[in-house]
Amino acid sequence: MALYSYVAKDNQGMRLTGLIESSSEQDAIATLHKRNLIVISVKEEKARKIAEGAVKLDDLVIFSRQLATMVESGITLVQALSILSEQAESKTLSGVTLKIKEDIESGSSLYEALNKHPKIFSNLYVNMVKAGEASGLLDEILDRLAGYLEKSSALQRKVKSSLVYPVVVICMAVLITIVLLVKVVPTFKGIFASLGGTLPLPTQVLILISDTLRRFFPFVVGAFVILGFAFKKYVDTPRGRYQLDTALLRMPLFGPLLRKVVVAKFSRTLSTLVRSGVPILNALEIVGKTSGNLVVEEAVMNARTSIKEGEPIADPLSKSGVFPPMVVRMISVGEQTGQLEKMLTKIADFYDEQVDAAVSGLTSMIEPVVIGFLGIVIGGIVIALFMPIFKITELIR
Repeated sequence: MALYSYVAKDNQGMRLTGLIESSSEQDAIATLHKRNLIVISVKEEKARKIAEGAVKLDDLVIFSRQLATMVESGITLVQALSILSEQAESKTLSGVTLKIKEDIESGSSLYEALNKHPKIFSNLYVNMVKAGEASGLLDEILDRLAGYLEKSSALQRKVKSSLVYPVVVICMAVLITIVLLVKVVPTFKGIFASLGGTLPLPTQVLILISDTLRRFFPFVVGAFVILGFAFKKYVDTPRGRYQLDTALLRMPLFGPLLRKVVVAKFSRTLSTLVRSGVPILNALEIVGKTSGNLVVEEAVMNARTSIKEGEPIADPLSKSGVFPPMVVRMISVGEQTGQLEKMLTKIADFYDEQVDAAVSGLTSMIEPVVIGFLGIVIGGIVIALFMPIFKITELIR
């Protein structure tokens, strides 16, 4: 069987692209005709290499939801994966789905096939599928996975939306400041020099900064590049990453928001894994590694160690300082009453709402701060430039 990429149109004239497996080009065209498609082109994909890691979270949600629906409807995994590979919008996901289908046809289980593509399917995804296959509830687990991924995607969008506005405004402020210092200030400097006299101190400082920036601009840019590279290298080390994660959680404005995001993600992930039948020790290990924060990972791994030694999960979480007392208490009650999954779901829902409120509050708070910062920087430069003009009579004399 060979792999063919095709371009076709449906009855409504909508353009479709995808991949199809067939023994020959003619068979591929015949298969497309049976689907009532008007074939525009069919081309064999030779030695097609898949660059993994480029699959969007939304594409993975659709993949999981559709696979769950087809499995629940009684369609075999091989047939379902074949259909999904043909209609997937992402070519990367389409190619990976075909590879998974081939592995299953060779005798592998679904979770073993998924585990070969760690850049697309995380440990959480693979372990939940493994639990679903073991319990015979694969369709339910896949549907639950899709719901979890949807909520995770929504959480990411909320956090990103709160950062876009201040980042854009600050970048604009920096760009405008550089243009003023490099282009505008030198023009005024020439005017001031022709007038003579002593310039006010703020104007002298501004001209000094402008001259320094123009003279050493390549060195300044190089210094920032080197500092950025050195910072990245340091952050890539375990110690540097831990210090950065600690600092992020303690930031004045963004720290509380990140803490809420961390708690919401931890609760949602652990709840989903526990409800899906993943053993608690495995679930905590997955939660720690997928948390994205070394401080949280350390706290979760300490909790895992406590459980192995027969202690409750709540104590190490409380000592970490990351989790609020209410969260620790609810987890402790859930553990004692055997309703840990239910408590974690309530915590996740509560903190999702808290993240919504925090994002709205942060956005409304940042807007005047950023505008004030912009006004001080740009306004300060303009005032420093016009101070000599205010004393034009004295300068001329």
